[in-house]
Amino acid sequence: MRQDVIKLGGFVLRRALWLGLALVVAIYLTIIIANMGGALDEIRKTEIRGDVAVSIVMNPANKGLPPSVLQQMIEAELEREFDRLGLNQPFFPKRSLMYLWNAISLQLGRAEYLRSDAGSAQVRLILLERLPTTLVLFATAQLLIFFVSLFAALLLSRRYGSFLDKLIIALAPSSAAPGWFYGLFLILIFAAVFRVLPWGNMIDVPVPDDRALYALSVAKHLILPVTAVTLSNLFANIYTWRTFFLIYSSEDYVELARAKGVSVRGVDMRYILRPTMPPILTHLLLVLITMWMGQIVLETVFNWPGIGRIFYWATQASDTPVIVGVIVIFGYLLAATVFALDFAYAILDPRVRLGAGAGAR
Repeated sequence: MRQDVIKLGGFVLRRALWLGLALVVAIYLTIIIANMGGALDEIRKTEIRGDVAVSIVMNPANKGLPPSVLQQMIEAELEREFDRLGLNQPFFPKRSLMYLWNAISLQLGRAEYLRSDAGSAQVRLILLERLPTTLVLFATAQLLIFFVSLFAALLLSRRYGSFLDKLIIALAPSSAAPGWFYGLFLILIFAAVFRVLPWGNMIDVPVPDDRALYALSVAKHLILPVTAVTLSNLFANIYTWRTFFLIYSSEDYVELARAKGVSVRGVDMRYILRPTMPPILTHLLLVLITMWMGQIVLETVFNWPGIGRIFYWATQASDTPVIVGVIVIFGYLLAATVFALDFAYAILDPRVRLGAGAGAR
């Protein structure tokens, strides 16, 4: 037992180190691409030169000074500003590595164009303000998809060939469309035509003072985006997991358990669901990654005040610090998802826990 625990700890530690290394490399490449190899810094330096020159020349205290003195003051101020921002160092390797550390620690300074829209000028605060709203939407949709898919697939595995089974098979291709695609139709039907649900946003205006009313308002605004995400994933998940359950339900040990009089619930939980959890978790990871990326468009469609909407605004305004910060946040979320999957694999799959499959993975 102790040896198994040590092997499990070593496996989890190795996976954490590899994921951390992959995340650092991905962030570094993102910084290089977003900065175009240092080209954006040159544009930034030009903008700073113009701002500093205007501020010094237009300062009433400097009125009447000769041009040579004003130029010296401008050059001195530029030197201090470039030194503060690290722009007087070469992009490779010093400045890019400095940006890497700032990105990993989310010390990205101030947003350049989103100050009035996001409520806070600090990029880190902007992202931390918007992250909980994205997680509320994402977690609600994913939990609903997971549990509905799981129990519906178990039900269909016991009713193979029924009308409901054939209906799910027919609806499975509909999951190829992204959530925002369904969101447009849901808004058109329930917000524009019937007017029973809000068009978007997260809360009513004015904001309710009572906590219960506030929660009800958020729940009402969650209905359409959560439904859109669910429609884009639910039927494919049910069909995939139902196939896994059908394969395992025909095994000899399952038939033996049924012959011994084990209840339907006991057979499902002990002999079908448990051995199928590793492939189900793998499929769940792929869905999670797809949904993380899809949140950007989905939040824009529903005007949801989350990370995805901030990213859309930042790309429109070419706000590099916010763009890099959002990508880093998504990188952390993806790394955490993969790590959770590996940890679950190490617990659920005895071959991984005992180290038999660690080398292959």
